This record gives sequence, structure tokens and C-alpha cells, in this order.
Amino acid sequence: MGSNMAECHPVAFRWPLKAKLNGAKLIHVDPRFTRTSAVADLHVPIRAGSDIAFLGGLINYVINSKRWNSDPFFKEFAVNYTNAATIISDDFKDTEELDGVFSGLVKFSEPPFWPYNGLEGRYDNATWAYKRGPKPPGPATKDLIAKRAGPPFDDLVRSLKPGPAEKDPTLQNPHCVFQILKRHFSRYTPEMVEKVCGSPKEKFIKVAEMLLENSGRDRTSAFAYAVAWTQHTYGVQMISCCALLQLLLGNIGRPGAGVMALRGHAAIQGSTDVPTLYHSIHGYMNAPSALRPHETLRDYMAAETSPTSYYGHLPKFLVSYLKSMYGTAATAENDFGYDWHPKILGDHSHIASFAAMAEGKVKAMCCVGQNPATSLNGGATRRALRQLDWVVVKDNWLTETATYWYLAPEVKSGEVKIDDIKTEVFFFPSTQIAEYDGSFTNTQRMLQWHSFAAKAPGDCRTDSWFYHNLAKRLKKAYAGSKLSRDQGWNNVTWDFDPDSGEEPLYPGEISARKVLREINGYQTADPKQHLKGFGELKDDGSTTCASWIYCGCYPAWDQNLTARREPDPPGVPGAHLKWGWAWPANRRVMYNRASADLKGNPWSERKRWVWWDPTFVNPPDPKTAKPVPRGKWVGYDVPDFGATKAPDAQPKPDGIALDALSGTQPFIMRADGRGWLFVPAGLVDGPLPTHYEPHESPIQNPLYKQQTSPVHKVWAPGKPYNQLAVVGDPKFPYVISTYRLTEHYLAGAMSRWLPWLAELQPELFIELGKGLAQEKGIKNLDWVVVSSPRGHIRAKALVTDRIGVMNVGGKRIHHVGMPWHWGWMGLSTGDVVNDLTAWVGDPNVSIHEGKAFVCNVEKA
Repeated sequence: MGSNMAECHPVAFRWPLKAKLNGAKLIHVDPRFTRTSAVADLHVPIRAGSDIAFLGGLINYVINSKRWNSDPFFKEFAVNYTNAATIISDDFKDTEELDGVFSGLVKFSEPPFWPYNGLEGRYDNATWAYKRGPKPPGPATKDLIAKRAGPPFDDLVRSLKPGPAEKDPTLQNPHCVFQILKRHFSRYTPEMVEKVCGSPKEKFIKVAEMLLENSGRDRTSAFAYAVAWTQHTYGVQMISCCALLQLLLGNIGRPGAGVMALRGHAAIQGSTDVPTLYHSIHGYMNAPSALRPHETLRDYMAAETSPTSYYGHLPKFLVSYLKSMYGTAATAENDFGYDWHPKILGDHSHIASFAAMAEGKVKAMCCVGQNPATSLNGGATRRALRQLDWVVVKDNWLTETATYWYLAPEVKSGEVKIDDIKTEVFFFPSTQIAEYDGSFTNTQRMLQWHSFAAKAPGDCRTDSWFYHNLAKRLKKAYAGSKLSRDQGWNNVTWDFDPDSGEEPLYPGEISARKVLREINGYQTADPKQHLKGFGELKDDGSTTCASWIYCGCYPAWDQNLTARREPDPPGVPGAHLKWGWAWPANRRVMYNRASADLKGNPWSERKRWVWWDPTFVNPPDPKTAKPVPRGKWVGYDVPDFGATKAPDAQPKPDGIALDALSGTQPFIMRADGRGWLFVPAGLVDGPLPTHYEPHESPIQNPLYKQQTSPVHKVWAPGKPYNQLAVVGDPKFPYVISTYRLTEHYLAGAMSRWLPWLAELQPELFIELGKGLAQEKGIKNLDWVVVSSPRGHIRAKALVTDRIGVMNVGGKRIHHVGMPWHWGWMGLSTGDVVNDLTAWVGDPNVSIHEGKAFVCNVEKA
């Protein structure tokens, strides 16, 4: 679901096909019949944007099915490994009681402090919390902060421990999670799924039965998704809904199970791990923020540390990160340089930045590896670019973003005059990925090292060269400053020049291995003493580690584990642990303690993965030299658990991190050690997935009075460059999704310049069904005009049976689809499909809604 894997991830798709040869069933739920559908055992059509209704229907069907209620495996997994039994606050009100919203909703009467957040409102999630007993006695957190307690920061972390959550293992308490979700999804019946999604009832039931048949002790099922699940105003909740379903089916933490995010680029995963994201620093720690209680190092630790999960070690992750940033200048006396670290003050994501840019609030931009001139609401984006004083574009070719000032549609049409554009554009020619050394992190969280294949021509330079030399110039520029705001630059460490004897690929180029060593971490006293894993991190400044989740990928000066390429021998049901290196700790299946039952035995021989070996003789404790009792977690994978924590181990009364969890709590990154069916904190738009309509929809929400997510984001509301359609707007009656082709890549900057690919897919088209084509008098290959409230474009018609009309809520709704790879540069050119899209998005991660909006289609 949410993916056309065969065409958009063709290399990865060989594995589902290999599984199919072994007897696996392949299901594709998608608005279009694609090449993925063609090899699936079952294709189910669905209206774009209605996936939560479909998944919610599966949840309702599963928990009321005979199989789920008669097979003890499902209840055992749910009661012990999820928060199904946990009791929620008496004050919580669900969408069932409030007609589509949750308790705690606050609507904004005026924009929030940062006006480009785009938020329509927010939830106060206090009523979503667990019902708890008394908090353990001990010093108050605020007193420890005031006393500047630590390092070590264990007492501060311990002071954060809440009281024990109340539970009902019988799952009968009306306020327990299971009963709440049962009521929540009760209206998601097969009949309602058909009404909301347009998916035939009999096909929906077949999907549900196939999932039930292929889940349990002996069988597992997996979901794969891509951006057709993320690019919605409730995209995060779609994925959360799938995770909820998989937890109920016992399909998390086990081989052949899980929820796979299909990344669209070799290093997209890596660019969120070692982030290019504004809101996080390395290893998914939140970026310090001026709008949160992050004033001091201890305030940040108190706000961000989860004391009873593995995140109880966050002070070690954070201090080691700050040591990587500021080196010897970071000391315990100055809180390891925390005050030098930049703070964010709102939503600095892509659309928020461009919304601010459009109003002249941003003066300049470095644009590297993206092509915003063809991006979200392209007309508004190019308007924003015209407000800049200067822009740097670093790319392989002269992209649309490098040439918008004289070749954009509005310039060619005379609507905008070149002389009125004040922006100065600088272009830096860039290398291709095969022209430098480095690592990339793929969909499986696997780091793989690659060596350059050829030198780049002319003055092309790597991204690392660009930032390395820019950083050195900035350090030089700030060197004489005594201003407090500049001390971060004066103290930041920057030592990535190649060592003597290491030949740089290009003049002024960095050592890529040096960067990976810095990411891995080392003993501060001896940089050649690498850390073997994040278990060695300290919060006293004695360890340096840029990214705790990558710690262990380079465990010795000359041991780059990401460069390994050794597969398991044939016939071994292993995890290929010697092929590259996967975070965390080279584990290939996360939360794999869940692959064993409460006693530590495999759920079945067929699904054996990680298990408890009570006979294993452990060496003495290296810190105390005391003997360690027998027993260890072993298996085909690196266990995602305390290696010697026995299944019958109990939490330590004053324990933090893993010591606060028992031997039967496998979800060690969650505060209660359990998978969350109900999300008490962490998501801003609700604790349970709920079907809302896309911001632009042809119908009223059939499930609730609330039409759209009450807290989703709308940027530049009411502005002429971000006009939005009303519900059921007769001027824009059709649902449109943008999608991708195998032959082109993203906005086309890496494919439209290649003659082979341009010849295979030479021009822009719109895919529409035969019924709509007949209504409009459109024939195959006719020119058509496609319009939305934001603009209009021309494309060739591709009339097919693969996409068409659906009956939704008693209304016939036509779907159309368009690939978005074109622009005005390159060998193959075409109109910008994103000129049709809007600046609306998800409130959790600010991603745009490009997979479900409305349009009109007319013969040109």
C-alpha cells in the first residue's frame, strides 16, 4: 500500500518476487493497476487518501474475527508486548464521543508565535496519558536542574520516572487501550470501507482473511509503503495505523514481518539519520528549540529523556554529540558547549521556509541536491525564489532552480519580467555519486561503503568539498569575534583534511573515512581508540560520538564494517550480518526480542530468529570482574535487548533505561517497553489513527462531522498563490495523484539529461480512464489541459483501463494520475506538474499533500 514497488523500487522488488516463488501471497492496494498489481495475487482499488479507513477496517475485522479470538498467540502478544492492557486517563474523550476529534483540541484564534508554522490548531495531550500510581520518592527534577546536578546525570534521569501505569490483563476495563481502540474502529465496517474507499467489499474481506491466514506463530506478513502514504495531511497517522494493525497480528519484531519504508534514494534513510532535517540532530534527538523547555543542558535532558526506555541513556548520546561538535572546548563546567548550539524557533521545514521567503523574510539560500522550482506549488515556490537577494545552486546540471529567472513559465509568458527579478544566481557544478568515496544508508538502515569509479570532469566538486571549504572560510571569518553568539563557530571542531599519506580525490577534498570515524566515535583522550558500540558512551565528556545510532560501524581505526560484502552461506536462514552494517548495533530486525515468547523460546521453529539460551556460559563482568549468571540471547540476528537479561528478570526499583524494564518488555525504545497501539505522546494529531478527508476532497467525510484533520498545516492561507478548493468544488471534480516512473527520477534533474532515459519516456502525460476520456471527448495522445486552483498545465492523454471511476459515498468519482518528472530543462521537457499542488501538509513532519488533491481535465 502507498507504493508502486515494481516501478519505483525495482531493485528491492526482486525480493517480494522471490518470496512469491516460495509461496508468499502478494497483495497490492492502490488507485492504479500498475506493474506491481500485475504480478500480485490480488489487486484492490482504493480512493487516494482513504487508506486509514481501509486499514481501520482491517483492524476492526481482525479483532472481531474468530481466528484472532480463538488463537491464544494473538492475545498473548497483544497483552504482553503491546499497551493493549494499559488504562488511559478517565478524562480522555475519543472521536466517538466528540464526533471526529479527540479531547484537548485548542483552535488558534491568531497565528502562533512563528507565523509560518501553518498550524490550524493544536492538541493538549494531557488527557491521553496513562492512568498511573504515585510517583516514586526522590529529589525533584527542578531542584536537580537548579543545583546543576551531574555529570553523571543518572539522578536527573531517575527523577523523571513516573508512577506505574495501571493495567487490566483481561482487556475488559472500558478505559483500557484495547477497549478504547475497539470502540474507536467499530464504525470501520466492510460496508463503510466500501463507501469511503470505493474498494469492493468482497475484495476488502479477502485481504483481511489473507492477513489473518498469514499471521500467527508459524506465519508472518509484511507491509511495504512509500510516499503515497507519507504525502498526506495525515501521512504519519497512516503509517501509525499500519503499525497498530501489525502489532495486533504479532507482525512486529519477527522475521518476514514489520512495516518497510521504501526509500526513494540510496541515502534518503541516511539523510534523516545524520540529518538534513531542521527539527532533529544526529540519531533522532530533537533539535534544541527556543519554544520548548530547552534553556539549559539539564532542561533539555529533562524534557527529552525517557527514563524507563533505552532513551534513558540520552545524556550520554547528547554529551558525546556535543564533544564531537566542540571538542576540547566542551567541558562539564560550560555544559559541554550546549549554549553554543543553535536553537530553532518554529517550523523551518521546506514549505514553511518558502512561505516565509515569499513574504521577503528570507534573504538568501543554498540549494543543494534539490530542485524547488519544480516542487510543491511550483508557482508559489518560484515567486518565493524571486524575493531572494541571492541563491546558490549546486547540482549536476543547470536545473530549473538555476534558470527560473529567465526560463520559468511566468517569465516566458511575460507575466514576470526578467528586469524585475533582483535575485543573483550562483551555480556550482557538482559531482555524481560514483565520483567520490563515501557511505550510503538504505531502506534497511544498512550503511554500505562505496568507492569512486571515476574522477569528475572540470570544476565539478563534491557536496563534502563545498561544505568543508565553506566551513573553513566561516571559521576564519568568525575567528576575531568576541560576540557570544559567534562562540559556537569559534569553538566548533573541524578536522576533516586528509591525513598525511592519504591522497585527496580533488584539491581541497575531505577524507570521507575521517568523517565516518567522527560519526562512529572514539575515546576523547585517544582518537584512535574507536568505540565498539553505543554501550560505551559516557556522559562525562570522555567519549566523542557524532551519531549514537551509527556507533559501532567503525569499531577500530582500520575496521570499516560498512565496507563488508560477505553474504551468509547458502541455506543458512541468517541476517547477512557481514554484509555492510545496519544500525542500531548491526541488528537487521528491530525489536527482535518479540520474535520469542514470554519464556524466551521461539514462537515456532519455522519463525525462529532470536531466543534465550539458558546454558550459555558468560564471561565475568569486565567492569567488576564478578561472575555473570548463565544465559544469553542468541540467534540469527544481533538481539535487540539486554544480552544477558533473562526472560524472568524483573525491573530494578531504582533502575533507569533497560534496568527499568523486565525481561518480557521487548520494545526497549518505548517508555513502557511495549509496542504502542494507543500513542499517549509523540504525535500531535491524535493518539489513534482516524479517517479524515484530504484538504481538497470531492466529498464530505462519510465517517465524522469533522472533515479534515483539525490540526493539519495550511501555509499562506488566503494568499493568491495558494488558493484551495472547497469540498465538492464543481470546478475541480476529479481526484489526482502524482506518481513516479522507472525511467525518470524525482524532478528529473538526474534523468532528463540522459538520452537513453529521455528516449524511453520522452514527454509528460496524464493517465485517465476510458470513462472520463469518453465524457470529455479525449482520445489517446490528445493534448489536454489539467487545472487546479493553483494553476494549469498541458500534457498528452494516456487513456487506459488501469485507472478509472469509483463509487464513493454514492458518488461517481474519477481518478487521474500524473508523473511529475518534467520541467523546462534537459533533453526531455514538459510542464511542471507540481504547479498544481498546494501548500498544505501533515502537522507532525510538515510533508505536503501531493497524493490526493483535486483538479479538472479538459481537451486542449
